Amino acid sequence: MALRSAPFLLLVLVAVALRESCFGASSHSLKYFYFSIADPKQGQLHFVSVGYMDDQILDHYDSHTRKVQPRVSWMEKVGKEDPQYWERETQIARGREETFRRNLENLRSRYNQSEGLHTWQLMYGCELQGNGSKGGLWQYGYEGKTFITFDKETLTWVAPEPQAQITQRTWDGIPGRSQYIKSYLEKECIDWIKKYLSYRKETLLRTDPPVVTVSSKTKVEDGMETHICRIDGFYPREIDASWKRDGEVWLQDTHHGPVAPNADGTYHYWLSVRIDPKERERYRCHVEHDGLQEPLDVAVKVPESNQMGLIIGCVVGGLVLVCVIVGILVFFRRNVAI
Repeated sequence: MALRSAPFLLLVLVAVALRESCFGASSHSLKYFYFSIADPKQGQLHFVSVGYMDDQILDHYDSHTRKVQPRVSWMEKVGKEDPQYWERETQIARGREETFRRNLENLRSRYNQSEGLHTWQLMYGCELQGNGSKGGLWQYGYEGKTFITFDKETLTWVAPEPQAQITQRTWDGIPGRSQYIKSYLEKECIDWIKKYLSYRKETLLRTDPPVVTVSSKTKVEDGMETHICRIDGFYPREIDASWKRDGEVWLQDTHHGPVAPNADGTYHYWLSVRIDPKERERYRCHVEHDGLQEPLDVAVKVPESNQMGLIIGCVVGGLVLVCVIVGILVFFRRNVAI
């Protein structure tokens, strides 16, 4: 099945980026992900690149817009300091898009493939830890599997399968290539981390309070209810959220998602609990965050189906009451007339 839009690829790319983050939580990292899909039947190539600072999207390029664009406000400072920066990055991305196209054609031939979708990925970046130590990664993948990886300590390429060994011999034989990549990972990339940290300093100092909402639904087969507490738009990332029953943290039948970034640099999170509807009043979604003056405790809601029943019941009850009152008035009026 052919993929028809770059936004879908971006979602895939972001998911991979979040799931396979290779750097520790106590460090700062700069990572770039390139992802291409070729459809031989339609002759199409979909290409997407995304840059990340820690877990925040910096910039984005795809084969439809064909332009590198900032995704956080503080990245605009780069263009102010260097007016040619975004045009230069756009030209680099376009060149890499064409290189990826040729690589996919070569790899399909090397693997003796013709039909179906084929993917080629690149992930590279560096890490600056709190103690000053540095790390780096430069790795290519084909069809979702590791194809070839750069070893910056030995200045060589590591090929896990035979089809990659041709590339390994070629790249090892290019004068200066390995030394350039090592220098980029250990020096230039680290310098960009430091620069970006200074750019977003004001962002890091801000606090955005979370918006907390609770939704619910009833499970028909057993009558149990699932209540979902959604927490959105908060910064910084650290947050303490839990379900409480009678004021105590309740872990039974609870689930939660990851703390994930939004496009504007804030974060979102969710947690659910499964309860007996007779005990709704006992439960609260408890949230603590630096952006809040005091903790929030949000009560669970009656599921919409139940609420509709209550509304209908109230309406019917109200109509009955009106009929009774009208009947009494008519009775007395008739008695007075007699």
